[in-house]
Parts: sequence; C-alpha cells; structure tokens
Amino acid sequence: MKSFPIVDWNKGQQHRWRLPLIVGLLVLVVGGSVWLNTSTFRSGFEITDELGGNIFPSSILSVATTDAQVIVPSDSLYVGNPKSCISIRVRSGKAYSRVRIEVAETPFFSLSVSEFVLAKPHTEYTIYPDIIWNYEALKNNKQAEPISVAVTVELNGKEMGQRVRTFSVRSINECLLGYVTDGTKFHDTGVFFAAYVNEENPMIDQLLREALNTRIVNRFLGYQGGTAGSVDKQVYALWNVLQKRNFRYSSVSNTSLSSNVVFSQRVRTFDDALNSSQINCVDGSVLFASLLRAINIEPILVRIPGHMFVGYYTDNGHKNMDFLETTMIGDVDLDDFFPDERLDSTMVGKTQNQMSRITFDKSKEYANRKYKQHEEGIHSDKLNYMFLEISKDVRRKIQPIGR
Repeated sequence: MKSFPIVDWNKGQQHRWRLPLIVGLLVLVVGGSVWLNTSTFRSGFEITDELGGNIFPSSILSVATTDAQVIVPSDSLYVGNPKSCISIRVRSGKAYSRVRIEVAETPFFSLSVSEFVLAKPHTEYTIYPDIIWNYEALKNNKQAEPISVAVTVELNGKEMGQRVRTFSVRSINECLLGYVTDGTKFHDTGVFFAAYVNEENPMIDQLLREALNTRIVNRFLGYQGGTAGSVDKQVYALWNVLQKRNFRYSSVSNTSLSSNVVFSQRVRTFDDALNSSQINCVDGSVLFASLLRAINIEPILVRIPGHMFVGYYTDNGHKNMDFLETTMIGDVDLDDFFPDERLDSTMVGKTQNQMSRITFDKSKEYANRKYKQHEEGIHSDKLNYMFLEISKDVRRKIQPIGR
C-alpha cells in the first residue's frame, strides 16, 4: 500500500497566520515610533533656544544695529530673525502654512506679534519671532533674573494654545564666551568681548584732558605722528593718567551661571571700572582698548588660558605690535612679575611719574614675553586663545554696549 505523508493541519494554520501577525506588529511599532516623534508638533509646539534658557543682554545689544549673526541656529531649516534668541519649534500642515506667533510682554520686551509662511508641508520648522526688546532694561540688568516667556501660536487659523518657559536674563556684565550644540560642537563667541570696548563713552573726554594735563604729550594724533615713538608716548600718557586714579587689582571674574551648554566671563563696563577703580586682566584690557580706539590707535585683545592682555599696532600699516599687561596699572608687587630682578627695592626714592614709567616699560616687557610664549596658540583656533583686533571690520559686527 502506498503511504502518504501525514499533514498537521493545525500546524499549517499556525504558520499561515504567524507571518501577517509579525508584519502587523512591526507596522504598529514603526507607526507608533513615528507618532511619538511627531505628536508634539502635530498637537502643539515647543519653545526652544540655543543657549540653554539663557538670554545675554550684551550679545543682544551689541548686534542690535548690525547684520552680524554670531549665535548660529542649530537647525538649518529655520525662518525669522535668529538674533531674537527665543525660538519656536512647530510642524507645518499643508504647503505654505501660515503661522502667527504672539510673545507676551515681560520687563525686558514688549508684546511681540509675528507672522510667517512655512513653504514645505508636514515639516518641522524652527521659527524666530521678532522680539521688541526694552534695550534700557537690558543695559541696566546687573544681576541674573528669571522671566516667564509665554507664547501663543496659531497655525492656519487654528489656535494651538499657549506654552510658558522660564528663561534667565543674565547680567549686562556677563560676556558670552561660547556655547555647545548637539552635545559636542563648541561655538566660540569671544568676539563679544569687543562689546565692552567703548570708545564712545562720555567719560573718555575727561580722561584725555587729564592725560594732556600731564604734558607727556601735547596732542593725541594717533598714527599721524608718523613714528613708533610718537605712538608710545601717547600710550604712556593714557597709562600714566589711569595709574593716578589709584586702580586696585580685583580678580572677580566668575558668574553665577552653571551650565554645560553656555560659558561666560564677568566683565566690568567702562563706567563700572572707573567708578570702582577696580580691574582684573579682562577689565583692564577692555578699558585700555577703549582709550586706544578713542585716540585712533587700533587695539588688540589677546586671550590665553586663564588670562587676557591688550596689544596695539604701533604703525598705521599694522606691521608692528606692542603689548601691555594692564593688571600692572594697579597697586601691584613688581616682584610677582619679575621675581629675579627685585624691582620693588629699586622704587625707593622714585617720584610717582618715574615709577609710572618703570611699570609701563615693565608691563610691555612682561606682555610681549607672554605673547611670544603663546604666539602659536594665539593665532590658532584653539579653545581659550584669542587674537581680536578691535578694527573697523569688527565694529561693523559688534557695537559697544554702553551704559
């Protein structure tokens, strides 16, 4: 008798339904994942920013009247003005969706309303609404202050509700050094130091008059004197008059900011430094750079790890430079800078002007030595190094913040 294979019909039925079941589960998982990733933007929006919820008045004020874009959007698909600092992330509906954004009033800006058209359909956009800043309030903010930013969004005529996020408005004295995007990419914003160089400060005229009264120079000619010696005399006259104001070295530079997204440095404005007669290396450098620009000598801010000093071109062609250690303007122990020379013992019996000239020359010697030691790093793109000429080109990007 011919035998036939025995067929297990129950087992065949199981195999027949197993494949569709697996496919169905996969569709649910993938679909659920997509829904989770997009549901936030289908049903609403999100308030975002590049600086970890921090708003820096100095960075807003310094670029308010320029076309510079120092803080770069992390999302390449954006609309609006990134200088507003506050952004909204929303998903468009149909092509050419219309969005209306209303940002409620705070002590630092007025009620701000903006409208945009999003060309691509079903696409996630970052939108920077126009913010009507209260510039006076930003200038006068001396301590970090929290604010609640309330945003209402309307997409294609349909209200999407309101979102609220708390931001920290930093002190006017906090200079943004840099920020991190995507967890690893560092963006250097040291150019904002130029905002604290204020050659337009009204108090400069008084300082220049005091410097002329010393009779070290008769006029401030900038590079018109034609020689490095003429420039040197003018720079020394500024040094001399600042020393007569009895500055004291103050190392205060830390801020209350605690973040792994943004990094900042405390800097005294021109008025703060003069009124308090206190400076650290950064304060002294931006203060002296302000005076140099006021007499048409182009200054340079030089940053090395843990320190800053000021430089300047000694000729109109910018072929030669000199540097100053501005912390030596204050009442310092020269033996700390030149321990092998025992300079303090040689100061006995010297007049104030003689001592001023000695510290000026030694300041140049010390700063020039520092520059030579770190020259390679200074002219690289390495972290914590900077060579920032306060030139006309920089001024077209970064304006003085004033006070």
